[in-house]
Amino acid sequence: MPTHPSDVAALPIADHAAQRLPMLMLAAALSLGSAIALGLARFAYALLLPSMKLDLGWTFAEAGAMNTANALGYLLGALVFPRLARRWHADKLFVAGCIVTAFLMAASGLLADTDSLLVLRVITGASSAAVFISGGVLAARLASASPRDAGLVLGLYYGGTGWGIVASSVLVPLTILNRAHGWQFAWFALAAACAAFSVAAIGAARKIEGVHAVAATAPAHSGNTDDAPRWPRFARALGGYALFGVGYIGYMTFIVALLRNAGMSATVVTAFYLLLGIATVLSARLWSGLLDRMRGGQALAVLNALLAVATLLPAIFTQPWIAFISGALFGATFLSAVASTTAFVRHNLPTSHWAKGISAFTIVFAFGQIVGPMVIGWVSDGAGLARGLIYSALLLAAGAVLAACQRPLRRN
Repeated sequence: MPTHPSDVAALPIADHAAQRLPMLMLAAALSLGSAIALGLARFAYALLLPSMKLDLGWTFAEAGAMNTANALGYLLGALVFPRLARRWHADKLFVAGCIVTAFLMAASGLLADTDSLLVLRVITGASSAAVFISGGVLAARLASASPRDAGLVLGLYYGGTGWGIVASSVLVPLTILNRAHGWQFAWFALAAACAAFSVAAIGAARKIEGVHAVAATAPAHSGNTDDAPRWPRFARALGGYALFGVGYIGYMTFIVALLRNAGMSATVVTAFYLLLGIATVLSARLWSGLLDRMRGGQALAVLNALLAVATLLPAIFTQPWIAFISGALFGATFLSAVASTTAFVRHNLPTSHWAKGISAFTIVFAFGQIVGPMVIGWVSDGAGLARGLIYSALLLAAGAVLAACQRPLRRN
């Protein structure tokens, strides 16, 4: 009886059911890369923001600039990724990104100068892009090895960001000290978490590359890849995803500050963030069927619409239980929106174009994230954090409409 994950795709249905566990465990281990790239390297900053803003005397626009800098680096990483992917295998880029990101997170705890922190956030964004995109390519390969579980495999990878959110929700409150620059110790704790997660994630990446590299590249020689759909044909999906990038990052950057400004205790806010992370992890199973069935932009449209509702709730209502509903809905949805774009690439592009397709979505995503924190921060400085989140919700709703207009590019 075959026991290696590479044998799963060839098994009869009964045997496939018995051999799912190794495949799903491999996807779960790989998902710790997304936990590093987003959960720790980007989203943990929301928990650090109130302390850093107070200590360093920032405005909300300046605080948002830190995530804008991170998104700028992410964009640069996404732009160069296709060229790097032609020279190195996905697992090599994944390994390098994980290691560099862990070191950069530690370096963030050594600085207290705003300009230096901005530069470091740019570099961290670039390294985390290498992790996230290469991990997405590896997850797509793994999904193709088990078509019946493709949506679940992709959901597991992107939902792994939730593990980073959960880890940061525990580590950051425990390691921020009540002293000048007390937030620096939290960066060291986050760096340690990056290093720990890297061990399992790197092992999974190497195994997937070794097992599925040949299978992934074989179709490239069996057909005319010049016939791959060009990006204007999925411009609506790209536009909907760009608006997702603007809207969701406004929520993830400022939601903790909004809840604290509303008078909620540190314990309540920590519980909120923990719930958001757990919901993100559980989202893999929730939306896997949708990712398998919807071959156009419909999955992204549905998820954007739900995110708009989740973002609007805490901007209108200040009760803690409303915030918890918002966090659960947002956590259960936002990384599945990211997964939906990889599913779109799998459904509509030949295997040899997956890296290009994922990079295209990542680039517009990064543009959205560059605009989001600065614009929402600027609005929040003038009109309050609640008004900033209302604008985020409207942008997400617009993204839902645009994505709904995207049709599949080919019939499978």
